[in-house]
Amino acid sequence: MVELQAAYGWEELGQQVAIRCFTHEPSVASSLKFLRRTPWAREKLESFYLWHLRELKRNGRADP
Repeated sequence: MVELQAAYGWEELGQQVAIRCFTHEPSVASSLKFLRRTPWAREKLESFYLWHLRELKRNGRADP
């Protein structure tokens, strides 16, 4: 999650993955707490992360 936040920022992350913890007073700690308790939100973020990794690979970046 930290990698995605660093790559996209909170605003873009909140647009890409429509989860309130990314759009209303976001922080790493509160987002991780929410994601640990909420399976559907964790699945959405994991799916976006896998897409992110595929995009990095496609664009010639081996490591995130």
